[in-house]
Amino acid sequence: MRRAIFPGTFDPFTIGHSSVINRALTFIDEIVIGIGINENKNTYFPTEKREDMIRNLYRNEPRIIVQSYDCLTIDFAKQMNANLIIRGIRTVKDFEYEETIADINRKLTGIETILLFTEPELTCVSSTTVRELLKYGKDISMFIPEGMEI
Repeated sequence: MRRAIFPGTFDPFTIGHSSVINRALTFIDEIVIGIGINENKNTYFPTEKREDMIRNLYRNEPRIIVQSYDCLTIDFAKQMNANLIIRGIRTVKDFEYEETIADINRKLTGIETILLFTEPELTCVSSTTVRELLKYGKDISMFIPEGMEI
């Protein structure tokens, strides 16, 4: 069985994230959406709320597991018996960062990273931007998956 983790802060989970998940499910048997806990980040939603929103979104998809973690991503992958890491790439800057992390992860553990490029129409969607819109009371419904309750 091919189990992958899809790590991130997901504050909030966007249509870009769901696009990566949906595409990865075409070649991965099971995906663990790993919500990383990073004390240095000022998040909009508490971890529990993010877990609940994503679990509810995928409640009818048995191949999705949602779990938060507070350790290195490669250690979380080992805990979850995942042999792959899935990452979405929007920009060249994202690619350069992810390539470095993927190389280190592979050297330390042998865990491979699969990079999925964002669909062109979604390159402008980021959690940071959506979070900023939320702060100012703007409607974010076009940037979050249909059926996800904020």
